[in-house]
Amino acid sequence: MIERILTPPLGANAYLIEDEKIALVDPGGDSAFIIDAVSSKIDIKSLDYIILTHTHFDHASATADLKKVSGAEVLIHEKEYEFVKTNNFSASFFGVDFPPFEADRLLKDGELINLGKLKLEVLHTPGHTPGSICLYDELERIIFTGDTAFPNGGFGRVDFPGGSAYDLVNSLKRLSELDVEVMYPGHDEPVDGAGEHLKLAFKLARMFL
Repeated sequence: MIERILTPPLGANAYLIEDEKIALVDPGGDSAFIIDAVSSKIDIKSLDYIILTHTHFDHASATADLKKVSGAEVLIHEKEYEFVKTNNFSASFFGVDFPPFEADRLLKDGELINLGKLKLEVLHTPGHTPGSICLYDELERIIFTGDTAFPNGGFGRVDFPGGSAYDLVNSLKRLSELDVEVMYPGHDEPVDGAGEHLKLAFKLARMFL
């Protein structure tokens, strides 16, 4: 089961995945909110993984507190962890605090996160940040896109530190070639027909970036 949790302060999506293993994709930026939300749905100590698509504060600054309360392992792409540590977990350009966290597993492109029925392939999709990832299940034809791609041809901004228009276009090209039906984006509602949304995102990014 995949459940969307809309998190404050900027409406980022967290996704609670209940399988043989339980994972939360992107805990958001409000620790008290996400701890209460997850606790209302499961025994928070049963949370196995916190998986980060990227480390902008609205998606990830609740990580340290949630890890402390739940004992869950934090999974993050190796380049994103290097990026966020180099910047001292600073969210100064957003004017917010970002408590530091320790990663338990540094992910690489092509690695599988086995949750049970769902087996999520890590796709390194830089552009929005250097270590942004998408999580793709080829058999279930679903993808968690973080802030790399959004419904209706939307795509992530590249004007934050570490952003790259060139990398984002290449990442969207890769996503546009996948066989995928359902998109779970970092903002906005999940959508069916994900393949067409991703093709449109690649087309528009080539035009405007």
